[in-house]
Amino acid sequence: MFTAAQSILAANNRGGPDPGEVLVADNLVWSDRPSISCPAAPLLAGELARRGVRPARGRLPVEASDTVTLRGVFPAGGREAGLGVAVTGSPALTEQVCAAMAACLAVTGPARKVLLAAPRSFCAGVERAIEIVERLLARRGGPIFVRKQIVHNAHVVADLEDRGAVFVDELDEVPRGATVVFSAHGVSPAVRDHAARRRLDVIDATCPLVTKVHAEAKRFAGQGHTVLLIGHAGHEEVEGTLGEAPARTLLVQSPEEARTVRVPDPRQVSYLTQTTLSVDETAEVVRVLRQRFPALRGPASDDICYATTNRQDALRGIAAASDLVLVVGSRNSSNSVRLVELARREGTPAHLIDDAAGIRPEWLADARTIGLTAGASAPPRLVNAVIAALGGLGPLSVEERETTRETVHFTLPRKLRR
Repeated sequence: MFTAAQSILAANNRGGPDPGEVLVADNLVWSDRPSISCPAAPLLAGELARRGVRPARGRLPVEASDTVTLRGVFPAGGREAGLGVAVTGSPALTEQVCAAMAACLAVTGPARKVLLAAPRSFCAGVERAIEIVERLLARRGGPIFVRKQIVHNAHVVADLEDRGAVFVDELDEVPRGATVVFSAHGVSPAVRDHAARRRLDVIDATCPLVTKVHAEAKRFAGQGHTVLLIGHAGHEEVEGTLGEAPARTLLVQSPEEARTVRVPDPRQVSYLTQTTLSVDETAEVVRVLRQRFPALRGPASDDICYATTNRQDALRGIAAASDLVLVVGSRNSSNSVRLVELARREGTPAHLIDDAAGIRPEWLADARTIGLTAGASAPPRLVNAVIAALGGLGPLSVEERETTRETVHFTLPRKLRR
């Protein structure tokens, strides 16, 4: 069993950190025995980062030198796994490293189960938007300009940036005549007009289900209705939809606002919704609006997209059986945030993480069953990495619970179909 006294060992400085640096082991390496992998290295690296320490990652030799090394080796489902870190620097730095290592080692050992929600991760609209940028980069090379984030995920954006995509907030940042991609969240007519004035080559990656909401907004407004748009202020999808008929559209964000919103003619009212909302909370807003406006009209089919609904249904099926729920997704991802809120309404502690490094060891202390899902803009590989990291702490079983199978596919814009 790991103790603080046993943890301080001499390590071979070859491959270890330079003075004042910290190295988290992906593998613990001995000269006279097989190396041991450290799948939970992202958790340790994340804990160090939260303590203000920026570690490097790599192979860590565990033999004589003047580097202070902390390590632990423990069973993990019929094999051995390890955790290791080396530090050269001040006593204060060493103290932070020791504290982070102790926090991670404290949650190693017990058997855990992951309940894996299905569907999860990428939806058809997200896959389409990413493929559009990837095809443009492959055919034309960089830079390819993208207005706003193509989808709300930090890893997706960083990967495309590395390949030559340039993300901008405003079209004035795009050179005249250049190629620009509109994100999956859609844009207002004013943005399209701006792009035309700058003679930009526009490739539209708007999700077709968002385009449907835009068309409904124009249709209802054209019939003389006041359009009540249920959504969150500041979200790019909401801003784009509001722009379709700004003089006739009002934003409603909650049941409280639904009780107080005023319209010119209660007999001419329609509602639409952002596609990534909580199904339950949106139903409550619509219920209040129908009580106030009996003539209220709505879309022919739900605006909350199939992927948002499916991921919420799948998580609802595992949340109550879990001690902890982890949702992989970025903080600006509306559908990911809604999943966290849903799990908490079910009475289960839940946290949003960008990746495995976001898992805090203290969350795992009493968690033997962990529900795991991902928002519609989170890459599947991030979910796999979370499972691998949890498996690096001790025996782990994984049970996938599928509520439905998604077969939706959206075609690419005509310019890119060849």
